[in-house]
Amino acid sequence: MTQASRFIDHQVAGVAILLWAADPRSPERLATPFFHAAAAAAMDIPVEMFFSAASVQLLAPGAAAALRPNPQHPKTVLDSIREATQLGARLFACSDALAAHGLASTALIPECEGRGGAVQFMARAADQRWRALVF
Repeated sequence: MTQASRFIDHQVAGVAILLWAADPRSPERLATPFFHAAAAAAMDIPVEMFFSAASVQLLAPGAAAALRPNPQHPKTVLDSIREATQLGARLFACSDALAAHGLASTALIPECEGRGGAVQFMARAADQRWRALVF
């Protein structure tokens, strides 16, 4: 048994992460959701990240690449997004949030797999086999 596996509930189907307060105007809040996603994915736990409200702006080309959680942080927010997705995290953008921020759903970073909003997140949150985190 590995150090991490002893903490895993093997009945868990996955982790759903809602990015709601992860606003590009507050970059100090942006690393943590992706660190948690990467950690869960590295433990072979399926991860779905749902971008809502202002967080959808992170999916616009160039936005996350221009942000660092703090000036000394070695990675950009895009680096953290890519780390999480390379480990298996899946990213979904809320269609209503995209529209509210004037973003075209066809012009997002390639790491974003598609659309997923309140209904999809709530389906995961209501499923007792999934765990939900909100940032």
